[in-house]
Amino acid sequence: SSAEMKCSLCVVGIQALAEMNRWREVLSWVLQYYHVPEHLPPKVLELCILLYSKVREPQVMLEAGSSWLRDQTNKSLPEYGSLLELYLLHVLLPLGRFEGAEELVRGCDVFDSEQQLAFLGTICESRCQWTHREEMRLAAEEQQDAATETVLGVLSQKLLTMLTLLRRALRSVSSHFYLLPYKKMLLATFLLYLVVVRLDPASPTALPFIYK
Repeated sequence: SSAEMKCSLCVVGIQALAEMNRWREVLSWVLQYYHVPEHLPPKVLELCILLYSKVREPQVMLEAGSSWLRDQTNKSLPEYGSLLELYLLHVLLPLGRFEGAEELVRGCDVFDSEQQLAFLGTICESRCQWTHREEMRLAAEEQQDAATETVLGVLSQKLLTMLTLLRRALRSVSSHFYLLPYKKMLLATFLLYLVVVRLDPASPTALPFIYK
């Protein structure tokens, strides 16, 4: 039929876009032909979920998958249960949407009580793993912050020491330059004294050997 042909062509198109590393265009491309997520064939939705899960972008399928699963017509399809499980494992749980996952499982009529308990157990386990990873991440960030503060403290202390030494050096150099003109002034005064006073014939001390 034309619907099956259309679905087959979309499957080929999805695979081609993925091979060309143009996976970002996949969802928008298929929606050009089906217009809304609720009308996507199960096979197309399955490929989209798996593709975006593989490239670690499950959030792309968050709204599209939810819209498809809420549609009453789709709930009567034989693939509904497997697609709900796929959406649960590859979209909701990786994104940490645990409450939404629990609501979806509890409100699903295609699962019996045993299946619901199994899925709820999977959700609980995933939540524990998520919490553990978050705690580990926060602990690692705290350790990194503490290490950074320690390094900055050491660098600040070294910088303060260097500035102190530099200030002392500048003070010593400046005092040296201040003393240098003073010494020159003393030398010039002494030379002037020799020229004016010691060599002045009118001065009694100019030629002391005559007055002796």
